Amino acid sequence: MTAWLVGAHVLTVLAMPVLLPGLVNRTKSLWAGRRGPRLLQLLWDLLRLLRKRPVYSMQSTLLFQTGAWTVLAASLGAAMIAPVIGSAAPLQFDHDFIVFAYTLGLARLFLMLSAMDVGSAFEGMGAAREASFTAFIEPALFLLLGAAAVATGQASFAALIGQLQHAASFGVLVLPLVGVLFVLLQAEAARVPVDDPLTHLELTMVHEVMVLDHSGPELAAMQYAAALKMSLYAGLIAAMLNPFDALSSPAAAVSAAWLIMAGVAVVVGCVESLVARLRLRWVPRYLMAASLLAALSLGAAGWLGRTA
Repeated sequence: MTAWLVGAHVLTVLAMPVLLPGLVNRTKSLWAGRRGPRLLQLLWDLLRLLRKRPVYSMQSTLLFQTGAWTVLAASLGAAMIAPVIGSAAPLQFDHDFIVFAYTLGLARLFLMLSAMDVGSAFEGMGAAREASFTAFIEPALFLLLGAAAVATGQASFAALIGQLQHAASFGVLVLPLVGVLFVLLQAEAARVPVDDPLTHLELTMVHEVMVLDHSGPELAAMQYAAALKMSLYAGLIAAMLNPFDALSSPAAAVSAAWLIMAGVAVVVGCVESLVARLRLRWVPRYLMAASLLAALSLGAAGWLGRTA
């Protein structure tokens, strides 16, 4: 991977978590007939939080103080493996998708541990919900990667996603796999209908209730990490749909990736404007439907591979 592509990848990873939430909010504002917040409102919110002094609960320990930065570091580490601009990534090796999945899992673990460290019943409730939802997220991700591996015969994450367009079964797999990635985006980034980032009802919150005690720079790290997860899955969708090869046409591939990621953010905003949040007991079924769709895609990839 060239230095130019590495720079474009890093720029995408750092900038899109600020831009995509703004696109989502502006889309929702247009649906509601309002002007809405500025496109880069999240950036100003993060800068404001970075200037504040954090306040810690008397019950918290060093685990709580370092948890937010561990979540952010793990999310950035996963971003270096994810092929967000096509068929290349700065960190690329055989079976790196396993490291990607469990690096995000490490971030999720420290998010839950930080929530429980303050001794709050509400934050513990949110951590329990996050843990239960995770049990349905990971099977969908690995089944999706299995379908891509069967279709392409590749072993690295970038090759799995980037080379999928050249597979004979791409026409059959593209819509189901994009649908699974979109559901994973909603679950990992705490978006409607899985969660609602704007809710203030403690009995219905999942992600937001786990960061209630965070403040100042730690809250900024948590908010940026959540936006980064949305950007990662939007980037994976863009890599799957990108018509250009990042190695042969880097400028076109990067431009197309940015446009597709922006389009995904607009779709997220439209969904959140038109669909209500699911009841909590329906969320596991929604995530199980994504796993079922990924399993059917895996079966279809295997069957088409034998008949080709």
